[in-house]
Amino acid sequence: MNNKNLEIDLVYLWVDGSDPKWLKKKQLATNTPTDNSEMNAPGRYANNDELRYSLRSAEKFAPWIRNIYIVTDDQTPEWLNTANPKVKVIDHKDIIPLEILPLFNSSVIEYFIYKIPGLSEHFLFANDDMFFNAPVTPDFFFGEDGYPIFRLKRALLGKWHHRLKDKIRGLGQYRRMVVDSMELVYKKFGKYYSGLPHHNIDSFLKSDYQKAVEEIFSEDVKRTQVNRTRKYGDFHRSAFTYYALAIGHGHLKYVNRSEVIRILVTRRNYEGRLNRYNPKLFCLNDTQRVTDEDRKRVKPFLEKRFPEKSAFEK
Repeated sequence: MNNKNLEIDLVYLWVDGSDPKWLKKKQLATNTPTDNSEMNAPGRYANNDELRYSLRSAEKFAPWIRNIYIVTDDQTPEWLNTANPKVKVIDHKDIIPLEILPLFNSSVIEYFIYKIPGLSEHFLFANDDMFFNAPVTPDFFFGEDGYPIFRLKRALLGKWHHRLKDKIRGLGQYRRMVVDSMELVYKKFGKYYSGLPHHNIDSFLKSDYQKAVEEIFSEDVKRTQVNRTRKYGDFHRSAFTYYALAIGHGHLKYVNRSEVIRILVTRRNYEGRLNRYNPKLFCLNDTQRVTDEDRKRVKPFLEKRFPEKSAFEK
């Protein structure tokens, strides 16, 4: 298979957490106000206009992407050029069972992205705070055999890295989900992958993703899909990566900072960090520790980094 001829789509999750209609829906459905916890912090839903700039980066550095799908909850970015045939807004109700809607738990929403009508077999998945930073070709994401390249961050002590961290200070909700995925795949397939997800744009095969959701981990999906917001014990899609590796349907690559970096929004000098490593991909990660003052630095930085308007904007 020539991976340069693959049809590859890009999927985003997007939410505008400042939308009054959405906020009312969330309050009514969960009876839980946004707080400073890891599971329900403002950063889970904050809209710093990152999607606009992520699309600019995709057009500039990955123009070979076929279609772009934006998965939302009855929202559309006001600046989005919906007349552009390459971009399509997908509402939650188009792919997620109505009985579990509305959802505010990205881990659960992610289970259903393979149901996007017309989604290509080879696809990329991103959050709106993830960006292309240099030209990339399809072989950055898929091997010559068409299987995805899965990028993980190496854990120096393997499985003991996570177990020791758990003993010393405990694991946060996200890390707990990922470590549970490692353990689950080890239990089912006898292979333990201790590397953490690189927290950036991932590649998948739709057929393997679907099988993971509907067959391999169906009970875990059903158990978690009732959680409207994040909770400890949620099942995470990192299991799909470890599963694909375990059955030989992917290539493991440990990342370095020349490929991928995650920049916390709390940092002061985003540009200095990028100039130091010049990675192919970067993420501006919003967490429960980020303040509104921190967020004010995001849009000016992105506008300077990606100043040219894309065809995806009105």
